[in-house]
Amino acid sequence: MHDHTGFKERIDEVLVRLADEEEQALLGLNAELSPLSEQLRRSLARGKRIRAAFLYWGWRAAGQPDCEGVIRAAAAMELVHAAACTHDDIIDGSRMRHGQLTAHAAFAAAGQRPTALAMILGDLLMGYAGHVFTSCGLPGAYLARTVPLWSTLLRETMAGEFLEVLRTGTRTPLEHRTADPGAAAPKVAESLEVARYKTAKYTVERPLHLGATLGGGSPALLDAFSAYGLPLGEAFQLRDDLLGTFGDPARTGKSNLDDLRDAKPTALLALTVAAAGADDRRLLAKLVGNPDLGPEEAASVRELMERHGARQQVEDMIRERIGRATGALDAVPMPAEARSALRELAATAAERSR
Repeated sequence: MHDHTGFKERIDEVLVRLADEEEQALLGLNAELSPLSEQLRRSLARGKRIRAAFLYWGWRAAGQPDCEGVIRAAAAMELVHAAACTHDDIIDGSRMRHGQLTAHAAFAAAGQRPTALAMILGDLLMGYAGHVFTSCGLPGAYLARTVPLWSTLLRETMAGEFLEVLRTGTRTPLEHRTADPGAAAPKVAESLEVARYKTAKYTVERPLHLGATLGGGSPALLDAFSAYGLPLGEAFQLRDDLLGTFGDPARTGKSNLDDLRDAKPTALLALTVAAAGADDRRLLAKLVGNPDLGPEEAASVRELMERHGARQQVEDMIRERIGRATGALDAVPMPAEARSALRELAATAAERSR
């Protein structure tokens, strides 16, 4: 077993130092910026540090040793994630994450302009990501190799977010789908495309590519990381979709109603609609996408998802993807420690309860 707790603590130390430094810098500009520095600190104080771990083990898989420079580079992935979460929470209207108020909800509770201030925070976090990465202390020639990857990572992440917003249903589109059981039904393939760009690439594949590219990894290693990272990233998002509907808020730290209220274009919903008969589709049209959906109505939707086998199908899809991902690790030489760590990460990233 690898010391994932120790690794997380090292990443946390980098982020705490950044929060301390930036608090001083922001308050040095103007004391009224204290709410921004407070939310910056809160945004960086939580998380499993999975994206950082993938960058780190991409570096190690390229045959490079542990060093503080790569820890700092890996921490930059958590800043990208914090920025994406901040913007995502605004888009979704989510009030809770990790058991705490999201940034825009906290600004609103303080009587401030929530959307505008949270957008500024998200932009600031993304800017800090580039700063932390480029000042990590690794040789400039190593960092220069990653410039195209950074652009790709940001492009793909924004593309996934944009596609999800475009495809997130309201009550009217879902009614149209249920009235015409043919081509208008939400497609699993479309749901997985959103998952691929919004989650799989920036959570797993691109952090691995960044770490391996920093470390001078071969094209064969990058190819193996794509074969590992894409199915694992999809499994990660599929698990997230299950937790978003069936998860216990006391464990996940977020609502299990938001995805249903927003009619998020998940594979879980697509499979349910595809399997449902006319009566059940009408019920789904009435409930899914309703911003006032309550716990009892949500329980009815969950019952449909269970009865039509959608929940089990998603579980099967997760298992198949994890198996495909771990199998890809055998396609290319890498240090045994890196291969072992990536196998453990595959198990913990997709088989989780929060």
